[in-house]
Amino acid sequence: MLPSGVFFGTHAQERALVRTAPQRIALVLFLALLVATPWLANDYFIGVLTQVGITLLAVLGLQITVGSAGLLNLGQSAFVGIGAFTAAAIAAQGYPLWVCIPVAGLATGAVSIVFGLPALRIKGFYLALTTIAAQIMFPIVMIRLPWFGGTAGMPVDPPVVFGQAADTPRAMYWVVLAVVILGFLGASNLRRSRTGRAFRAMHDNDIASSVIGVNLAWTKILAFFASAFFAGVSGALYAYSVRYVSTEQFTLWLSVWYIGMLIVGGLHSPLGAVLGVLAITTLQEGVHAIGGAALASLSGVGGGAVFALTNVVLGGMIVLMLLFEPLGLAHRWTLLKAAYRIWPYPRS
Repeated sequence: MLPSGVFFGTHAQERALVRTAPQRIALVLFLALLVATPWLANDYFIGVLTQVGITLLAVLGLQITVGSAGLLNLGQSAFVGIGAFTAAAIAAQGYPLWVCIPVAGLATGAVSIVFGLPALRIKGFYLALTTIAAQIMFPIVMIRLPWFGGTAGMPVDPPVVFGQAADTPRAMYWVVLAVVILGFLGASNLRRSRTGRAFRAMHDNDIASSVIGVNLAWTKILAFFASAFFAGVSGALYAYSVRYVSTEQFTLWLSVWYIGMLIVGGLHSPLGAVLGVLAITTLQEGVHAIGGAALASLSGVGGGAVFALTNVVLGGMIVLMLLFEPLGLAHRWTLLKAAYRIWPYPRS
């Protein structure tokens, strides 16, 4: 819904991501705020935002398979890990950041095809079991391959950008921010492309979509590849950010939380991934802050209790969203925008 008096003369103008002058101004101001954030916040807050960006890339990839294509994927954390180990191994050979990140994404996408092939014959719960198999196989394979450090994991040197080492929280934040902006634009435009429409048609009804000309086999493989590419890029940035990778960092539990973030934000748009990651991270940091205060003031509270409380609160939020807002925060945001644009007139 658009405000009264706003109209377009061409289909391209109507389908643009940013369509009006106020939206362009708001976007420029928002990007300026993101760029200036390292000068306005402390290192802890910058680190949290960096991890939000890295997580967002993984959830954007998950939105492609689960939200757009309708293929349940519970192994996204394993694909993030493959990207992290690939980037670490390539960086150890002296290759720069701009080589390691895309190669990690492409390598992860290639591996995902192996686990996407069962999607040609199965779907739903059985496909979820196949992706869980990827999660289970990931640490076993990575430990035994000679290029990835075995059980000890791999250290990663900070990336070099324009001749300068990105070895500070501020520098790493800007690297992640640049990649996240490109990733969000890519995911948004993929949704509007011919391939994205094929994903959506397959999601709604795979039999009907095959009748109208959608190649289901190719579309499913492409959905897994695109999703894993985002996961691989996320893993590469994660490796550069924490400067060490091991198989213990990429668990099935993390894959479940990726799904939870997508449910909270909304399955059907990249904006849902953004809102879900922000909501879950904000809640998680809030619970950790409360838990930290409790640990400092109460002798009977341990770290295990804080961890359990975090899981209970986050799980409760997911349940509440499924009960009261199953379409996610993105749907609520759409309703709020529509209400604002027609205010003060009633909506009915």
